[in-house]
Amino acid sequence: MLAAVMGLPRGQPLLGLHMLLMALNCLWPSLSLELVPYTPQVTAWDLEGKVTATTFSLEQPRCVFDEHASASDTVWLVVAFSNASRSFQNPETLADIPASPQLLTDGHYMTLPLSLDWLPCDDPMVGSGGVPVLRVGHDHGCHQQPFCNAPLPGPGPYRVKFLLTDAKGSPRVETKWSDPITLHQGKTPGSIDTWPGRRSGSMIVMTSILSSLTGLLFLAFLAASTARFSSLWWPEEAPEQLRIGSFMGKRYMTHHIPPSEAATLPVGCEPGQDPLPSLSP
Repeated sequence: MLAAVMGLPRGQPLLGLHMLLMALNCLWPSLSLELVPYTPQVTAWDLEGKVTATTFSLEQPRCVFDEHASASDTVWLVVAFSNASRSFQNPETLADIPASPQLLTDGHYMTLPLSLDWLPCDDPMVGSGGVPVLRVGHDHGCHQQPFCNAPLPGPGPYRVKFLLTDAKGSPRVETKWSDPITLHQGKTPGSIDTWPGRRSGSMIVMTSILSSLTGLLFLAFLAASTARFSSLWWPEEAPEQLRIGSFMGKRYMTHHIPPSEAATLPVGCEPGQDPLPSLSP
């Protein structure tokens, strides 16, 4: 009867029942897992670089698992390519937790294990000195470590969710998957359009003004340099008295004796008078 209901061959009822039990066993953890009404998202704070070419910053899931977790539980972040999030199966043990290298092979991995002590319900801006975020892909040197938060390999898009596990790694509570998150992607130099015709009018006007100012500054510098060093290039004309072929003499007084101080001649020696008579016979 069971074989007829399941549409199996009449001689293989036990094989069909075994397959059904295996399928239910695989689906049971997912069906019994509690889903909290929380959707992870990129932080709403106005931060520089909250989404880059290899990282993105999530808001912390504060007060999300407090009613469901115990002190020994761990909150994990599941990162998956957007098209691989539906195929992700929650791990049953710590050994089943996928590491970051499996992102390129399986399309998903788990990282950033946190205890509830790191996710208090207090105001995150009081006494923290910064905005509390979870930066996915931030650890550049942890490629050989387990559960590494390695840089993301491409623009994605990615989806993430938080998963609460017990001390053995068995899942207890999970959140919803986030919306697709696409990383920034740089442009190759050959793809950058440099044709001025595609620039806006204001950009062309600013470029013209800056070019004109640059030319005026260069001309002012050239004029100032010419005036400063013109004496080295063209010496000034010599004064008239120093020109070749001309000479201007000056009176030269040897002793500079005033006329009033000149010595007087003896009586009878004045110029124009006869000399004194001689006493000799």
